[in-house]
Amino acid sequence: MDNLTHTLFGATLARTPLGRAGRGTTAALLLSSNAPDIDIVAAARGSVSYLRWHRGPTHGPIGILGLALVTAGLVWGGRRLYDLRRTSHDPHAAPPTTTDASFAMLAAVSLIGIVLHVLMDLPTSYGTRLLSPFDWHWFGIDAMPIIDIYLLILLGFGLLFGQRSAEAGRRNATIVLTLMAANYGLRVVAHDRALALVPRIFGPTLPQRCVGAPEPGRSPLDVWPPATPPVLEPATGSRCLVEVAAMPTYVSPFQWRIVAQFSNAYELRDVDLLDARLRDGDDESEAPWRLTLRYPNVWNTAVQKAATTETGRAFLGFSRFPAARSAVDPRGTTTVRWADMRYAGGLLGLGPQDRSGNPFTATIRVSPTGEVLSETLRPDPPRR
Repeated sequence: MDNLTHTLFGATLARTPLGRAGRGTTAALLLSSNAPDIDIVAAARGSVSYLRWHRGPTHGPIGILGLALVTAGLVWGGRRLYDLRRTSHDPHAAPPTTTDASFAMLAAVSLIGIVLHVLMDLPTSYGTRLLSPFDWHWFGIDAMPIIDIYLLILLGFGLLFGQRSAEAGRRNATIVLTLMAANYGLRVVAHDRALALVPRIFGPTLPQRCVGAPEPGRSPLDVWPPATPPVLEPATGSRCLVEVAAMPTYVSPFQWRIVAQFSNAYELRDVDLLDARLRDGDDESEAPWRLTLRYPNVWNTAVQKAATTETGRAFLGFSRFPAARSAVDPRGTTTVRWADMRYAGGLLGLGPQDRSGNPFTATIRVSPTGEVLSETLRPDPPRR
């Protein structure tokens, strides 16, 4: 989730009994709700560093515990410093009307805020690395977009209309948290429905599954990158189906992007669950599979070489659906380009027909002798 959503969620939690655990707990909730994203500092060293570290150790077990203690320490120390400065300016100042929360209470509240931050990141299509640094695999559920405008509106209005009194704030916080749970539940159900429609959406173009490919619906938790890639069906040697995923969009919980990964390409289809054609349409001219967009994914020697570079390893370790394409110029130089199919059409998912604006792409140029000439990880400039 984006940091505005995390901040509003922390402010909402501060209006629950957690916020009444003592002075400093509101500050602890606001800080802890954003603390795991401190890894943004890795972006100072470029996009490669950002992809390598973002949602990594700060979202794992050690980071969660460590950040909880650091957050509690900052709030506890900041509160003491504030009191010292206040009394130094006015020795007769009245003491605070609220009892100070102990360090242990601040640590517990901070731990709750950080854990909920990670749990809000997990259902997004971006995912998170829950077990890092012990395990660097990504985990995700694909139920929520990175920015959910409905959550933002809900949290914003809940805080806005709960300012009249403490009682109104608590009541609104309860309503908001209930509606948040309903929103998550709706998206989970809609996600499962979108996957169930895959045979209808792709029609006769959907091939058999590859040998070793995961069975659909085996687990709601997606894990990537895979340890070993599936292989072609040995009987036919034709293309096969590796995986199918339903990606949430930013517009509606009923609109999803289906990403089908084949052994040599990706096929994308935007689907509206409220579309009557998906329920009872029999007109073959309106079959959804006729509108599928195809992205090649061909791995050759140059692509394999590019995958060994620093940029290639970082991108392939991050990307869930990396589509590879390559082109050779008259001088024999091969340009290898990967694009993450989760963001085909741009970060906001404006539709697969729009090929521009993908924020996650990697471009590597390889000479005829196999030398790497340049590496670019968008939006960084090439390193020559």
